[in-house]
Amino acid sequence: MNSFFTLSLGKDINLIAEDEKIILQSNALKLSFSASQLRIKTAFNHLKNYPKTFSELQELVKEKNGQEAVEKFTSYIEKLTYLGWICHSVFPLATAIPMTGDYQFSCPEIDWQQQTFTLSRFAYLHQIEGQMLLESPRSKAKIILLDWRATALIGKLSQPQSCASLAEEIPDLTEELTQQFISLLLATKMLSLEAENTHLIKWEFHDLLFHSRSRKGRHSNPVGGTYRFLEKMEPLPVVKPPMSEQVIQLYKPNLEELAKTDISLTQVLESRRSIREYNENPITVEQLGELLYRCARIKEVIDLKEKVQVSRRPYPGGGAIYELEIYPAINYCQGLEAALYHYRPDAHELELVTQWNQGIETLFTDAYNASAQHGMPQILLIITARFGRFFWKYQSMAYAAILKHVGVMYQTLYLVTTAMKLAPCALGSGNSDIFAKATGIDYYEESSVGEFMLGAIL
Repeated sequence: MNSFFTLSLGKDINLIAEDEKIILQSNALKLSFSASQLRIKTAFNHLKNYPKTFSELQELVKEKNGQEAVEKFTSYIEKLTYLGWICHSVFPLATAIPMTGDYQFSCPEIDWQQQTFTLSRFAYLHQIEGQMLLESPRSKAKIILLDWRATALIGKLSQPQSCASLAEEIPDLTEELTQQFISLLLATKMLSLEAENTHLIKWEFHDLLFHSRSRKGRHSNPVGGTYRFLEKMEPLPVVKPPMSEQVIQLYKPNLEELAKTDISLTQVLESRRSIREYNENPITVEQLGELLYRCARIKEVIDLKEKVQVSRRPYPGGGAIYELEIYPAINYCQGLEAALYHYRPDAHELELVTQWNQGIETLFTDAYNASAQHGMPQILLIITARFGRFFWKYQSMAYAAILKHVGVMYQTLYLVTTAMKLAPCALGSGNSDIFAKATGIDYYEESSVGEFMLGAIL
C-alpha cells in the first residue's frame, strides 16, 4: 500500500470503542477488533476523525507496541479496504470513496519518466450536492475532486500527458503531488494505460454506464422499490388524465369466441415474424380495437396501502405500476381519420391528440427508413412511458425496467397480431423529440420509448 495516501473510514461507518475491542459497523455488517494495545485504538480513532497517511498510522502503532502490532494493524487495514470501508485521499486534491463490498485498491508499478497517461473514455465528471465527482462504469469507486486544480488535471488528461507536462501551468502543483494524484486515478481505473481488450472495445460509453448503474455490483446507490418520493409528492394516477373531448369508442372482441378460433400458442410462436409490406386494403378500426383490447386494456384496478393504484393488464409489468402508454398514429385505417390518438386502457377508447401534422409525417418517414423502406406503415403504435409513475417507487434500475416492459409489450403485440393475421414489426429506434413537438408533451414527463409498425397483411 502506497505510504502517501491519507486513509480514512467511510462516512457511513460507525466506530465504537470499548475497553478490549473496537467495533466498526455499517448498515449491513458489524466487525469487532481486539484493541488491547492503546496505539491500535488511537490509530482507529484517527481513521474515523483525524485522517493520516498509512505510514503515519503505522508509526503511531509501532511507537509503543512494536512491529507485531504493526503487522496486525496492517492486516486490519487490508480487510477493511477489501470491504470497501477505507477511503484514500491525496490532499488537497481528491478522495477516492469505495462503492462496493469487494473493492480492490492497488496501484501498478509505473516508470514515471517514460509513461504517459490518458483519461479513460469511460470516466466522466458531474456535479452532485455541490461536489465534483469523477466516476466510471469500470470502477467500483468514485473520486471527489476537492480542488479546482484536480479538475484542471482531469481536463488536461483528455490528451496523453506525462507527470511533468501535467504539472505545467497549474499553480502550486509539484510533480510529486501530480504523481500521487495519478496513482489515485490508476488505482480506481480512471486512466487508460493499455489498449482495450476485444471485449471492452465493443462497448460504447453510454451503454456500459447504463448497464453498470442499473444493476448491483459497481455502485452504492439504492436499488429497487425504495419509494423515494413517498410523503414528498403524490404518485401519478394509474390512468392518465383525459387528453381530449373527442373520443372514439373501440370494438371489444368476445374473448371466449376467439379462444375457439385462435391458432395455438405453438403455431403463433413458430409463425411469428416481422412483416414490412402491406395489403393495399388497410387495417380496420375494428381490428385495431381488438388488438388494443387483447394487448393493453386494464382488467382490474387495485388500491395499495402506499396510496398508489396499480392495475392488471394482459402483459406483465413490474410492481403492476404500468407506466407505458400507447399512441396510435394513423396513416391509413378504415374507419379512422389520419391523426395521432391516445389509447385509454380503462375505457377502451381512443382520444384525438392532434390532427395530422409535419411531426407525425416525420415519425412515419423515420419508421419507413428504419424498416429498410419496404413499405410505409399503415399504423404506427408509439409507446411512451410516464416516467414519474415508475420513478416514484423504483430507483437505479427504473429506466432499465421500463425498457424491459417495452420488450414484453412488443412480444405481446407480436403474438396477438400474428394470431389476427396482421403485419407487425417492432422498431429499435425512434425520435422522442419529434414526438414531443408533435404532441406538446414535456420530454421529461412522458417520452416515446418504442415504436411498433402495423398494417394489413398481404
